[in-house]
Amino acid sequence: MKLTRLAAGLVLGMGMACAAFAQTTMKISISTAQNSHQGVAIDTFAKEVEKRTGGRYKVQTFYNGSLGGERESIEAVQLGTQELAFSSTGPVPNFVPETKILDVPFLFRDKAHARAVLDGPIGQELLTKFDAKGFKALAWAENGFRHMTNSKRDVKAPEDLKGLKMRTMENPVHIAAYKGFGIITTPMAFPEVFTALQQGTVDGQENPLPVIISAKFDQVQKHLSLTGHVYSPCIFLMNKASFDKLSAADKQAFLEAAKEGTKANRARVDEDDAKGVADLRAKGMTVIDNVDKAKFVAALSPVNAQFEKDFGKANLDKIRNFK
Repeated sequence: MKLTRLAAGLVLGMGMACAAFAQTTMKISISTAQNSHQGVAIDTFAKEVEKRTGGRYKVQTFYNGSLGGERESIEAVQLGTQELAFSSTGPVPNFVPETKILDVPFLFRDKAHARAVLDGPIGQELLTKFDAKGFKALAWAENGFRHMTNSKRDVKAPEDLKGLKMRTMENPVHIAAYKGFGIITTPMAFPEVFTALQQGTVDGQENPLPVIISAKFDQVQKHLSLTGHVYSPCIFLMNKASFDKLSAADKQAFLEAAKEGTKANRARVDEDDAKGVADLRAKGMTVIDNVDKAKFVAALSPVNAQFEKDFGKANLDKIRNFK
């Protein structure tokens, strides 16, 4: 009898031990390479989640669009077939329209201004808009200021863009703005871009320096212009139902892990921005770094008038003047 009880106790103890060490695995994906500002973000996030939950949660990381482009990954998170994604805001307005305002050209003065807006009340309120759409937005991170590359000619002024066939993100604000420059816009998922540039399906594309570098666009693009026309945030997204199932302590662990991922991500953007131009010049790209931004802003006057109607001038000024 004692032996039976002892055996039962051992089985129960082993069962409890197994339960204590049960590990839940989740997936997170990016469209860029592991050795990129986005790769640094999700690698840091995954490490922090495992550390902060005592190994009870493990985050598997996927790179180079291996689980699909940004739009597909966001859809998968919304549906719950994938727990997490890290994406630029390119396709995000298709899911959460309130975020469109962040993509208005020349809205942010510099990275410090953009980060202050996203980390402050404006950005934090926008994060809450994701809840009703099936997401938990964990944190804003960064893609960087977007610049233009092409295979045809130097772009020094807005008129140089006319007639260029450019890949754009699947983003309605970007597309409207670029049409205002006279660009022939071609929306396309990021994993398809290198091949499209290589084959001449499109003449050019626009992305922050960290993306241009990690995607090796210097191999298929000759001309780079530092237009800095749009600030591009990134975002950590989680399936809302998956987040809601977490304990209060684990919810905090995921939120803190996303903050750490953002810190690492922004530091890498700063590093890439600091050395990127010299690196790309060394690889043979012609870099125009004395772009007259005032001319580009002026060229978008009709489009900006429409944006002020769409978003409200007061809302745009609230971001422009944020300190």
